[in-house]
Amino acid sequence: MPMQAHEIEELIRASFPDAEITVQGNDGVHMSAMVVDASFKGMNRVQQQRAVYAALKGKMDGSNGELHALALTTKAPD
Repeated sequence: MPMQAHEIEELIRASFPDAEITVQGNDGVHMSAMVVDASFKGMNRVQQQRAVYAALKGKMDGSNGELHALALTTKAPD
């Protein structure tokens, strides 16, 4: 069953409770998310994105994942 935007946000929020999180997409399969969190300071973009993907707890794993694609933007606050 495809994931909805609020489910993706809840998973990310569990790992990044103080983050500014925006999840968009309406087909339940191809989604986009922006995550802005202070914990990203000093991390490069790859490290930031790995941290967010880890928060998704395997929902994107392989062909059986509930989430097929997530366009992800991450950054530390200015």
